[in-house]
Amino acid sequence: MGKLKLTVNEDKTQICTVPEGEFDFLGFTFGRMYSRTTGQARLALRPSKKSIQRMVETVHALTVRARTWQETTALVDKLNRVLRGWANYFSVGSTSKAYRALDTYVAVRLRRWLRFKHKGRRRKRGSYPLSHLYGYFGLVRLTQLGRGPSWVKA
Repeated sequence: MGKLKLTVNEDKTQICTVPEGEFDFLGFTFGRMYSRTTGQARLALRPSKKSIQRMVETVHALTVRARTWQETTALVDKLNRVLRGWANYFSVGSTSKAYRALDTYVAVRLRRWLRFKHKGRRRKRGSYPLSHLYGYFGLVRLTQLGRGPSWVKA
């Protein structure tokens, strides 16, 4: 390290045994994970909790009540851009749990934003079902990305 003129950051550096321990690097958590179908252990990677939390904070900032002045299509376009970018970066690892959690959170936040924007309550103005969010508004569903023929989206 001295020849390369690099210093080791003692706070960030850790030594762990890979099969038993886990470590975070570049937004991923590397470590032992189990196959859902066979139950066998394997070394794999998934999005880290910190990167998922950062994505939740980004979605929260985009859907804050103070931003109800913007058009719904503009908000959905911004959300789609952010979600697709995040999904493209983390598409190499085990992502199904993270994608499901983010899909649920985004749907809840968008529903809440729509109800506040249109001054509606659940029973009177509708609850904006998932089919409406994903179909009518065109919100990206992370759990469905990469499925089906690519020419459908064109």
